[in-house]
Amino acid sequence: MGQAAIDSVGRKPAWLRVRHPGGGVYERLQCILASNRVRTVCRSAGCPNIGECWSAGTATLMLLGGRCSRSCRFCGVGGGPCEPLDRDEPRRIAAAVKAMKLSHVVVTSVTRDDLPDGGAGVWVEAIEQIRRAAPAATIEVLVPDFLGRRRNWREVFAARPDVLAHNVETVPRLYPLVRPAADFGRSLDLLRAAAEANLPAKSGLMVGLGERIGEVIETLQSLRSAGVRMVTLGQYLRPSPRHLAVARYVPPAEFDELSRRAADIGFEGVACGPLVRSSYRAEQLARAMGLG
Repeated sequence: MGQAAIDSVGRKPAWLRVRHPGGGVYERLQCILASNRVRTVCRSAGCPNIGECWSAGTATLMLLGGRCSRSCRFCGVGGGPCEPLDRDEPRRIAAAVKAMKLSHVVVTSVTRDDLPDGGAGVWVEAIEQIRRAAPAATIEVLVPDFLGRRRNWREVFAARPDVLAHNVETVPRLYPLVRPAADFGRSLDLLRAAAEANLPAKSGLMVGLGERIGEVIETLQSLRSAGVRMVTLGQYLRPSPRHLAVARYVPPAEFDELSRRAADIGFEGVACGPLVRSSYRAEQLARAMGLG
């Protein structure tokens, strides 16, 4: 989700406008990331919250290069061909975590269907390196589906991150349009397996892609039934004219209602609002659940 292009539904409403990023903490964080050659999904996906998060000294770090082997029609991260693996990347990410003095670390990655293990080995190395560099920090990983290979899921689970996140992104009906290379059932199986491995499971959805409210509620119920404990819901914003158009800008009052419905379904942690993204205020959500 990124900086929105103008859609047929009109310009972004006032509740989606954000201030230009900057300030001393923001610039310090930018220097740390640049000196360690660490990518962030904040920049790669054009997240509208970059100013708020970086000014608070936090960022979502990105593994496995800067190009994704899939081309989901909502995502601002660039598609393949993918770069060769950078074996030093986990060490540099850990160094950046230590320099940023993070107490809660969020790491994500591009999807690497081109790799035999989908990048699971690099994920394990990154978790281990971060634990050594910042032993007091809690680690939240936002992982791809590894093409449904359970052996790769188990590799990552065995590294024992504090939160295992995987976004379903949208309702099942819209997968062929929004995520043609993904599968809702496969994603649900991954989240269920994480919960069965006693890892706090987290997922996220976008709205404004043409889904119906009943479909959103059904998707939330499916996630909760799979053992997911935390959920985020936010507005889809079109990264560029090449991406899917926004079908609707969902007003804040509807997000408030979705938040209430999610709580009623039984989620222990809910972050819901127009600018919410899967990693938005992740530390507060984790701490509110007693993690760390």
